Amino acid sequence: MADDEKLAADEARRIAQHESVKGAVRANVDAEISREAAHTTPTEHAHAERLAESLRHKAVQEVATTESELERGKAVARVSQIVDYVFYLVYGVIGLEIVLNMLGARQSAGFKQFIDALGAPFLGPFRGLLLEPGIGRFRLMTSYVLALAVYVLLHMAVNGLLRLFVRRKTVV
Repeated sequence: MADDEKLAADEARRIAQHESVKGAVRANVDAEISREAAHTTPTEHAHAERLAESLRHKAVQEVATTESELERGKAVARVSQIVDYVFYLVYGVIGLEIVLNMLGARQSAGFKQFIDALGAPFLGPFRGLLLEPGIGRFRLMTSYVLALAVYVLLHMAVNGLLRLFVRRKTVV
């Protein structure tokens, strides 16, 4: 959560800084054009016009680039929220599987069969991977605990990948 707040604060600071720079560039270009227009030769005037046009083009290009980066950041943030939601659903299903097996839930119960069906695609690769200690029907599904840990790591990796599309690296 602190990472999200830092990202939001960084984006807000970046937007404010961008607006400040844009205003300063605009003021400098206007001031320079006014100064040069007051006492220039035709050659200097043409040079000042080319320079002013170049500065205007750079300012517009920077605004367009920053706007594009901000839009991309919003889109990636939305994708990250969806990814988080999907992983939380997977965590819930795996957690229910672990708890139901620990409490010795009957395999014939409808809810247990429903959770087993939901969890099968996520837990299939982990079934029987580790020993499952237990007494009678009560089992600690260590393979499922491992699956939960693996999905947490995968979740962190996916969010890290999404952050690469948003954050600009400023230091090596």
